[in-house]
This record gives sequence, structure tokens and C-alpha cells, in this order.
Amino acid sequence: MGSRTWKARFAVLAVVLASAGSVAGVVHMASADAVVQLNAAQLVADMGAGWNLGNQLEASSNGIPSETAWGNPVITQALVDKVKAAGFKTIRIPISYLGNIGASPNYTVNAAWLTRIQEVVNYAYNQGMYVLINMHGDGYKTVAGSWLICDAADQTTIKDKYQKVWQQVATKFQSYSEHLIFESMNEEFDGQYGTPTQPCYSNINAYNQIFVDTVRRAGGNNSSRWLLVPGWNTNIDNTVGNYGFALPTDQYRSTSVPSGEQRIMISVHYYDPWDFTGEESTNITQWGPNATNTAKKSTWGQQDFMDGQLKKMYDTFVTRGYPVFVGEYGAIDKTSADSANNTYRADYARTLAASAKKYGAATAYWDNGYNGNYGFGLFNRSSATVTQQSIITAIMTGVGSTPSSPASPSSSRPVSPPSSRPSSSASSSPSGSQPAGACRVTDAISAWNTGLTSNITITNTGTTAISSWSLVFTLPTGQTIPSSWNATISPTSGQVTAKNVSYNGAIPVGGSTSLGFRANHTGNTAKPTA
Repeated sequence: MGSRTWKARFAVLAVVLASAGSVAGVVHMASADAVVQLNAAQLVADMGAGWNLGNQLEASSNGIPSETAWGNPVITQALVDKVKAAGFKTIRIPISYLGNIGASPNYTVNAAWLTRIQEVVNYAYNQGMYVLINMHGDGYKTVAGSWLICDAADQTTIKDKYQKVWQQVATKFQSYSEHLIFESMNEEFDGQYGTPTQPCYSNINAYNQIFVDTVRRAGGNNSSRWLLVPGWNTNIDNTVGNYGFALPTDQYRSTSVPSGEQRIMISVHYYDPWDFTGEESTNITQWGPNATNTAKKSTWGQQDFMDGQLKKMYDTFVTRGYPVFVGEYGAIDKTSADSANNTYRADYARTLAASAKKYGAATAYWDNGYNGNYGFGLFNRSSATVTQQSIITAIMTGVGSTPSSPASPSSSRPVSPPSSRPSSSASSSPSGSQPAGACRVTDAISAWNTGLTSNITITNTGTTAISSWSLVFTLPTGQTIPSSWNATISPTSGQVTAKNVSYNGAIPVGGSTSLGFRANHTGNTAKPTA
């Protein structure tokens, strides 16, 4: 059953009026988050628009991963908040391990590196976003210290090392819910851009099988988590064609997953035509039916080709219950050669996002953090600001999403989507008068067969700043809350009180804050009551 959106009414029962500022902090989730089982179509719809935190945790120097090695600044909560506020619901976080893996036989991953990975994951996960993490640069022959090489001689050692690294990662995140997805590897191939070779492809299939088996047996929510696997070089033709790709079996999957459903996704990347999207030394700056200069438009890879490629993935995998994830796509900035280039970059992004949605695929735009000539950047990571709003708007249009409003200047926290849905009015102040502590509360609930998510926005419509708040509502019978974000919620059923956390108690006049929760239900998806 597809998701349904309801508008609910809540009451803000207590607000404290003061001028105190908010204190930034990191939210830590409960020790175990319940898994809400979404089928393939529900998952793709819920993931919405995705974005890559590229050239950061997969960056390295002399074989040692470092998030600043390739010129990007340290990743911050403010950046992730801005990405969410722009409308993105999913973040893909490429990760390299390389020299942070110890010697055999244990291949212990550096504890500090795992901790930093978890911190960055939490920046997005604790905001209710989907997060994908992978093993990225370890399979690139061009990267110092790479070892996941499909045509190397000693495959026994490689497979043992691969299994033990994923064992540690899966154990680290075993309590995280279905909002965390693991991707086995990235663009794995022999480095030759031609026809896939054997036994290299057989080794890629073996890596994927090791990955699935290892994660499933790592405990916690891993037994039902969605897992993402690629074919040869994440290339569509080399994955759907008769080149040797084999879907991994899923024999250790939780028995709670309905037998007719899958929990494996297929990973591909899309950068066609490369002379428009990535090649720097060309005058190809336009794309699609709106192109005005044929000399600046590639002779192939236009809208009909894109549609056909995504349809291949639909026919081969989606029809069998395996959703597709276009984990990278985008086009570099060539405005130095053509001032209209951003128009065509936006056309490309909108068309890809819309076509993917049409064929049951989720997407994540590739952002390498670089703005300017030949950059993919949509955000300035140092200032946590948007640099390419037209492309972001195009992506949101393609997936049918509405971006969030800009956050209040006094808070780096994101604000939930605004007036696209009607608001319900609720207000309170110590004196009971309307002006001082008046608040408007809006809520959007997406429900499916066993669960729902609720994203709530509180807006200060009064005349005095608020320094702290609590929100009281009653859950319908049969609904329980296993996890929440941007608030502490207690109890988990019946009449519930949500209280602000350290960083979002302050709401200036006209400002907003957001919170949310996930709930399980026994068939009753009615909205909460005041």
C-alpha cells in the first residue's frame, strides 16, 4: 500500500519565553531502532531526492583516508542541515578504509576512523534522513593503498580482508534502522573501459555475496536491512546485459521479511553522455530538447537514450522486486565556456530524477564539494550555503518534492516543508494570551502497512522569543514510537510529551523548529489527537 499523508493537529502546552539562544549539539539515537519494513516501491518513494557527500570520507593521502585530503573542509552538522533544508531526504556517504585497516588475520579497522564515520552518519540519520555508506576507494587501482582488486592474484586474502572489514562496520551499526543502507563497493572493475572480463566479474559477484552474508549475520537490524550491490563498474549495460552479473542470494535474511519481497537493491551510476557531463576539454555544454546550438550538443545520450537505459534496469530488476539506486549522476560546471550551461545542467538533473522515479529507481546527485569551473558542487561546504539553487530546484521538481524553507538566522537547524500543506493552529503562553507565545504546529504523516513517520514543524507566531517548549499529543490505540529526532519523547504510547533538545529550544519570533518520530502500528493509521 502506498504512503498516505495526513494533516494532524497538536497542542503546544508549554512554552517558556526568554531570549536565550540555542546550543548546538549532536543527537544520539536510542541503542536500538525498530525496523519498519518498506517494500521496494515504498522505499524508493520514501528516499526522495538524494545527494552525495563526495570527496570527503573516501578522500585519502598516501593510502590513509582523510576527509580534508582533497581540499574539502571538515564535515559539519550545519552542512548536512542545509542539505536537508534544501529538500534532500537521502545522503550517500562514500567511505575508504585503505591504510586504516590493520594487519591480518584480524584486519582491525582503526577505531577513531569508525567513530568519525559514525559521527558523520549521525549528522543525517538523526535528522530522519536515509544514509548510504559504502566501501569506495579501496577498489580503485589509481588510489594508493587500494586492495579490493578483482583481477589480483591472491583473491583468498582479499576476500578474507573484505569480509572482516564489513563484519566490523555492520556490527558498529547493527542497531540502526532501515534508514541506514549499506553499499558493498563502488565502481568495481579491472580498470579497463571495455567488455567485462572473467574471472574478474566472478570475483565481483563473490564480493557481493560475501557482503550480503556477512551483514546479514552481524546481528541486530542487519538481518532485514536494505543492501545495495553493483555490477561491473556500476554500468547499466554491463549489469543488465549477458556479461556475467549474478544477484547474490539472501539466505540469512530475517524471516520477518515477507517471502515475496526483496531486501537487495541494485546500484548503477549515470554520466551519459560523458562529453557533456564530465569531459572538460570539449565545447559540449548543452543537453536535451531545449538546446539551442547543435554544435554544443552531444550527438548521443539525449533524453530518449536516458529513458531507455533506465527502462532496462526496470525490466531486469524492478519488475522482480529489486529497486534500483542511481547512486551517482550529474554534470560539471562549464559556464566559463557557455553562460547558459547551468540551464542544461538543470534540465539534465530534472530529467534523470524524473525518469528514475518513473522506473522505480532512487537517485543521488554527485557533489564533489568543488564550486566553479568543472565543479559538481551544489553547496559551499565551508559556509554551508547553496551555490546552485536552480539545479537543486530541478532535482526536486523531478522527484516531485518540495524543498524546505531556509532556516532562521538564529539556528542552523532545518525547517520542515512550509505552506505546501495547510497548517493547524495551536497556541499557548504562561498567561494564556495569544500574542506572546502563540505557535502554529504543522505535521505530515506518511503511513504504510506496519509503520509511519511524522515530521512536525513548530512556528513561533507570537511576539516574544521562545527559549524552550514541550508538545503534548495522544497517539491512537495500537501506535508506539520506537525512535524520534530533534526531541525527547516519553512515553512511547498513549499521551506523549515531546520536549526540545539542547539545540532547538530557542525559537525566535517568526522562526521555526522541526522534530519527528517513527511509529509502529497494528493497522490503525489515524492521526494523533490534541
